Amino acid sequence: MSLRNFILGLAASFGAAWLAVVVVPFFKMRSLEPLPLAEPVGTSTVFHPKRTGRIANGADVYAANGCALCHTQVVRPTYAGNDLYRADWGGLKDDADRGDTRRETNAYDFEGETFAQIGSTRLGPDLSNLGRRVEAAHASFAEATRWLYLHLYDPKLDSTRWDSQCPPHRFLFEERDVRGQPSPDALPVAASEGKQVVPAADARALISYLLSLRKDHPLPAALDFAPAKPAAAE
Repeated sequence: MSLRNFILGLAASFGAAWLAVVVVPFFKMRSLEPLPLAEPVGTSTVFHPKRTGRIANGADVYAANGCALCHTQVVRPTYAGNDLYRADWGGLKDDADRGDTRRETNAYDFEGETFAQIGSTRLGPDLSNLGRRVEAAHASFAEATRWLYLHLYDPKLDSTRWDSQCPPHRFLFEERDVRGQPSPDALPVAASEGKQVVPAADARALISYLLSLRKDHPLPAALDFAPAKPAAAE
C-alpha cells in the first residue's frame, strides 16, 4: 500500500465517523420541530420545553462555574446504564400526580439552551430532575429554594453531606445591611454586625435554572420509548 492510499484511507475512515457522529446529528438537532402531545399539559399542546429569562441566565452561570465537570444531565437508556433505576434520576417513581414519571433523556429536553450541558463526569449526582427531586423532598417551594441556596453557599453546612466534594460558592453571595426585617432569602450563616448574607444576582439565576431541571414531562407518542402498559381488564 502506498503512502498516498494509506493517507486517503485514514482520512476516509475518520471522515465517515465525523460525518455520522458530528455533522449529521448537528443538522438534525439544530432546529427541532415541536411534537404534539396526546393530551394537553395546561395550555400547551406540544412538547417543547423552553428556558428563557433568568433561567437562561442561570444556565450561563452554571456553565461559567464548571458545574458540568462534575454533574451530568443525561438519563441514559437502560441498555447503556441503570439511570432509570437510580433514585429519582430519571423522574419520580411514585409521583403524587402522575405515578411513575421516569424516562430517558431526549434531544428535545435541551431545546432553548444555547449549549446542551450534558456533563463529562459524575463526581456528583445527575441533575436531570434536580428541580423535581428537591421539591419532592421539601414541604414547600420556599424550603426547597432555601436548601439549594445553603447547598450552593457551602454544601458541608448540612451535616449529612460532610463528605460532599462540591466546593462552596460563597462568592455568589453578598453581605447587605439589615434594614427593618431581614430578607426572606437571608441565609442562617454568620455575618458581620448588622449585616445579612443574601444571594447575589448570579446565585438567584443559578437556582432558577437548577429548579427548572425537570425532565419528566409527559412525552408525545413519537418519543415515548417505554409507554405505560394499560391496566389489565378485570
